Amino acid sequence: MNLIRIMRHLSSGRAAVRRVFPLRALNAIEHAIRATEAKHDGQIRFAVEASLELAPLFAGQTAQQRAIEVFSKLRVWDTEHNNGVLIYLLLADHDVEIVADRGIHVRLGKEIWEAICREMETAFRAGHFEAGVLAGIHAVGEHLSRHFPARRGKSNEMPDSPVVL
Repeated sequence: MNLIRIMRHLSSGRAAVRRVFPLRALNAIEHAIRATEAKHDGQIRFAVEASLELAPLFAGQTAQQRAIEVFSKLRVWDTEHNNGVLIYLLLADHDVEIVADRGIHVRLGKEIWEAICREMETAFRAGHFEAGVLAGIHAVGEHLSRHFPARRGKSNEMPDSPVVL
């Protein structure tokens, strides 16, 4: 049991999310998702969570495990071409995870997603949360554009708005 991690989670709350992602930033993220989805046939979701609840925290749940849960909860897997991508940020751990559905993951692999996460985390360490997320959305969108170009008359299968958990 990592006491430092537990203390970080216990001292993080929704106010931390509002501080680093004020309404203006959340609107910019939604706009970026909408703009990039116009260029490809994939679906991008962004979710941010201040901290884990007590039971998962004491059980040692990782950000990656939580991201997979959120991927399922938000039904990011439920797209026509299995090309949904979740960008998940757990603020208390300063950890970002990308979970991609099988249609896109098989074409790119874990290394691409990890590289995007590391770039985003570098921006976060410098205090540039909005810029880091926008860069991540753009990078994911570039890969989706290459592998799933936009189709004429395609519909938006998922909301573009960020999810604050």
